[in-house]
Amino acid sequence: MRPDLAGEFLPDPGVTFLNHGAFGACPRPVLAAQRRWQTRMERQPVAFLDPGRDLVRRMREAMARLAGELGAAPGDIVAQVNTTQALAVVARSLPLGPGDEIVTTDHEYAAMEKLWADVARRAGARVVVARVPLPLTDAAAFTAAVAGAFTSRTRVLFLSHVTSPTALVLPIGPAIAAARARGILSVIDGAHGPGLLPLDLGGLGADFYAGNCHKWLLAPKGTGFLHARREVQALVQPCAISHGWTAEGASPGPFGNPAFVDALEFQGTRDPTAFLAIPAAIAFRARHGWPAVMARCRDLAQDFAARMGRRTGLPPLSAPEACAPQMVALPLPQCEPAALKRALLERHGIEVPCHVWGGRALLRVSVQAYNGAGDLDRLEAALARELGL
Repeated sequence: MRPDLAGEFLPDPGVTFLNHGAFGACPRPVLAAQRRWQTRMERQPVAFLDPGRDLVRRMREAMARLAGELGAAPGDIVAQVNTTQALAVVARSLPLGPGDEIVTTDHEYAAMEKLWADVARRAGARVVVARVPLPLTDAAAFTAAVAGAFTSRTRVLFLSHVTSPTALVLPIGPAIAAARARGILSVIDGAHGPGLLPLDLGGLGADFYAGNCHKWLLAPKGTGFLHARREVQALVQPCAISHGWTAEGASPGPFGNPAFVDALEFQGTRDPTAFLAIPAAIAFRARHGWPAVMARCRDLAQDFAARMGRRTGLPPLSAPEACAPQMVALPLPQCEPAALKRALLERHGIEVPCHVWGGRALLRVSVQAYNGAGDLDRLEAALARELGL
């Protein structure tokens, strides 16, 4: 850990935490910023939460700061609790019917697989799974695999930007363009994207992109967003109708934002303070030279992956450049992943996910500013002991 960052997070000293990719970890100064907003809210909740007073302006300023970080126009991005919620709003809004197809890949997050299975069941549609060629080394091969699954019945392309089970950065740009050329809506699960990848959502061209700020952007928990191209925003219908909604969907909405923003963002007594602290998270990263922090974390992750590859003799899932910058998923020898995960935590004090994907056991390691080389050394020694390597 960098000495100047040692006290900025709140890790349990009894746990080696290598699972930042799950829920993130928020720095002390960002939590303090949120608590200041919470104190202001509790002093006069009506004045704070009433959209007719200052809340709209405060949210607009915070979301504009986020939009600038993500290469988006402020009116095209709306606050949501997390990526799962945002994508559920999109999926349930799309005009799907019997026989329609949703093309996705075999690397998607399990909750999203359930979401699209349910949407397809209700609509009489079906999910088509394209297999990503491994090891992932060629963007053209990836695009060919995805576009090769398109048919005249394909209505939606759903892709992860960074895959959750396998920690790969998918080269989604050409696939999005291929979908657009055929009139197919593109929906992107960007849960890990913000703060981990350089994003230009306006230039990417996806119809819908949802992401989390509480993972790699270091914002408080419960800060997600949905970005939608202006041309498709009218498709999106909120799960809950509240004061920001209008029957006609005319812009601006009742609070002066685009109708898309007002309808989805203002949901009664939802605590907005986590979103108001997003600028503090962005400022924290800038203050501490985050590109250098990320480079150190990437080097630690890739060094660990190379060491484990030599121990196990198992091939990697991708070339290093296709791995998420601060995450790596490693194939493991034959084992019971759930039992291994439990043993690593209970016997070695290491929090790291182990799971089955594609019939093989994988270990996914996340490295963040609060991790040091000793954390990876401890994990390597623990794996050697538990797996007999």
